[in-house]
Order: sequence, then structure tokens, then C-alpha cells
Amino acid sequence: MTGHSWHGRKGAVENAFRYGVDYVLIDAESAADGPSLFARNARAFAAVQDRDHGGPPGRGSGPAWLREVLADHDLPAPARIRLLTQPRLLGFVFNPVSFWLCEDDRGDLRCVVAEVTNTFGDRHAYLCHRDDHAPITREDELTARKLMHVSPFQPVEGRYRFRFDIQPDRIGIRIDYDREGGGVIATLTGRLAPLTNRGLLAAFLRRPFGSLRVLALIHWQALKLWRKGAGYRRRPAAPSQTVSR
Repeated sequence: MTGHSWHGRKGAVENAFRYGVDYVLIDAESAADGPSLFARNARAFAAVQDRDHGGPPGRGSGPAWLREVLADHDLPAPARIRLLTQPRLLGFVFNPVSFWLCEDDRGDLRCVVAEVTNTFGDRHAYLCHRDDHAPITREDELTARKLMHVSPFQPVEGRYRFRFDIQPDRIGIRIDYDREGGGVIATLTGRLAPLTNRGLLAAFLRRPFGSLRVLALIHWQALKLWRKGAGYRRRPAAPSQTVSR
């Protein structure tokens, strides 16, 4: 998926930015082969590896972890699990947020797990579903209490409000972090296209170094906020929970 991410800060210190991003959307449990430059659980020019997801960074177990999480929360087992994420590119990966999309046998979206990773190496997953377990539509707003430190310019307190618009040809995701006196709105939007060698190379030429570039942009925006006088908060202890709703 070739798309854009937009972030807008709420509160006294304003800041907003928009940049291009490249994600892949894969069937997390399929053994189907992709293009020669892409690999699952192996080295390649671009790759998605289970160890990067579902558990602590670098020690995850991918979709097996997700199925355990759903069972622990008494949620129905999905017929298909898809993962929306930035791939490893030349061996490096950093995903501020990846999304596990859990679908039933009719293809309806029943649950989403937003897997958030901060620049300090902490990870927390937010479980999003309707109380009645009905399909998630673009009109649904799903909430979760924020439990992990993400930005040193925002407190841990507050809530996330998620919206998911997942279509066969496009993706639209909105995360509204709301807290007293401020917060952040973040969006991820883009059109879906088949995963090909040509597409991977075009993405690399368009945005060299993939998620390494994203990490650099995060630190650049942090510098801008510091220069604008935004209050800096030290990283608290990581939450004892790793999954919450």
C-alpha cells in the first residue's frame, strides 16, 4: 500500500505534518509465495517476519500470539488474519503501529489489534472490537485507554478513539488520542495494489530506507516540538500489561 500518514497535535503547542509511507497487507497465516524480492520469515530485500510482531520486539510469535490473545479475551477465532505493517527493508524495521485485521468467513472485519511500538523499545497492543461482536464499519468508533508512553511530549493519561475503513481497494485508519488539554490525531490512508518487485523497488526509490526514514522523521518532529516549547516528559515504567482494550 502506498499511502500517507498525517499527524496533528491538539493543545496549546500546535504542530502538524504529513508524509508518505509504504505498507504491505498480507495474509498472516498464508504460505503463498510473493515476488522474489519479498519474503516471509526469511531474509530478502523486503520481508515480514513473525518475530517482529506479536510480543516484545524481536521476540514475537506473529499470528500464533494473536490467536492466543483472542482466545484469552473470549473472542471468536477469525477465519482469516491479515497484517498491515511496514516490512523489513534491507534488514531494518521500525513500526510505530501495525494492525492485525481479524475477519470472519464472509470477509467482515470483526476485530482489530493495533500493535504500538515506541522508540524506547516498548510495545503495547490495543484490542478493538464492538461490544456486540458485530462487524466493524467505517462509522464505528472504538475506544481504548492509553497505557503506554509513546511521545515524550504527551502524557500516558487519556484515551484512544479508533476508526477503521477497510475496503478491497483502499485503507483508511484514524486514531484520535484525546486527553485533557490536548492530544494528537493521526491518520493512515492509501490505495491497495498487488505486491510486486516493481512496486517494492519503486517504493525504495521514492522513499529510501523505508521505516528507517520514518524513525528519522519522528526524531525531527520531536526536535521541532522541543524548539516550540512543548513540555518534555521522561519515560515512565513500561505497563505490566501487553494487551488491553
